[in-house]
Amino acid sequence: MSDGYTIFHNPKCGTSRNVLAMIREAGHEPKVVEYLKTGWTQPQLQSLLKAMGKTPRDILRTKEKLAVEFGLLDAVEEQILDAMVRHPILVERPIVVTPKGTVLARPKEAVAPLL
Repeated sequence: MSDGYTIFHNPKCGTSRNVLAMIREAGHEPKVVEYLKTGWTQPQLQSLLKAMGKTPRDILRTKEKLAVEFGLLDAVEEQILDAMVRHPILVERPIVVTPKGTVLARPKEAVAPLL
């Protein structure tokens, strides 16, 4: 049971693995969503962005080669969001949802106040 905790997780990412461990060490067993497998929907991303008080640009993986190839560093927010739905790798991770709030846990310590 997730007890209200969800992590949008990439198991290949060290920060994501560390945040998952932090959540578990705090006594919670989160719902783990491997977003590279499940993908994103536009409403889902919009809801997460609203909860975090962020824009698509704020959670764009700017070092991801697709971000440069698609010209997203200079794109408008709607274009970035559309690209994130088509290419989930463009979303920075991990995103953690808890009963206390939602956060992009990068650096990993950003999740601590919500545990």
